[in-house]
Amino acid sequence: MRIRHNKKRNTAFIYEALIVEATLAILKKNEPRQQQVFDILKRHFRGGTALNRDLNCYRSLYENQNLSINTCKRILKETRLQQKELDNDIIFKMQSALLKDVNKNLGSYVFNNYVPNYKTLATIAQMFSEKTTPKNKIILENRLLGNMSLEMPRQEYEKLDNVVLKTFIEKFNSKYDNCLLQEQKELLLQYVSSFADNAVSLKVFLNEEIPRLKRALEEAKKFDDVRTDQNMIDKADQIIDKLEGYAKQPISEGLLLTVLKTQSLIKEIYTDGDSS
Repeated sequence: MRIRHNKKRNTAFIYEALIVEATLAILKKNEPRQQQVFDILKRHFRGGTALNRDLNCYRSLYENQNLSINTCKRILKETRLQQKELDNDIIFKMQSALLKDVNKNLGSYVFNNYVPNYKTLATIAQMFSEKTTPKNKIILENRLLGNMSLEMPRQEYEKLDNVVLKTFIEKFNSKYDNCLLQEQKELLLQYVSSFADNAVSLKVFLNEEIPRLKRALEEAKKFDDVRTDQNMIDKADQIIDKLEGYAKQPISEGLLLTVLKTQSLIKEIYTDGDSS
């Protein structure tokens, strides 16, 4: 089954390509470009817009994994109903404005960014399309259900170009693997994704990560090198107090910077502790 797919008219693909671009800018410490991407995400994917609702329809299908088959079918049915209510003309106009913004401020090569779940995004777009025949819609739905549910066999997709994939992974790892900890990468990915879901996923992540950091700092105060150094004890207490204070404040870049620095500090303390 071959159905023509225009990735630049795929709301979720554009969004994911921008997420990749923002992540690369963060890892390269290119703050001006990072801010440009964030501004575009905020302008075009703010809550309540047709483009945001269209994106949420996609995300309902490609972010829900390993669910029961009945749950997956209900999600799929509800998603199709909500997507059908959207005005395609308005979405087309908003996509056009978004594409113009990206081309002007970032460059068209953003659309060449490697998006790992591209095949799934294309499948969803084809299923949403009014040009897709009923028969093909059913085939596409079954393919999506195979991705979403543990109870259905996985569909065989056209294999990615292994050379392209290998080259991408090697370049990414060689540039960034030693720059950030895994937990820092996860925090940054949650942050750049927060513009489309009102920071729900980011809040969930921080609600788990901040208590973990506080516990790690409390434990670190018992280390010989730390408990005998009052200056280090005082700094640890200051960081703990600062993290506790953020619980009563909205998420800000100051909070994110504190968490990133604390993650590095804890890694350093525990690495030194293990080696001593």
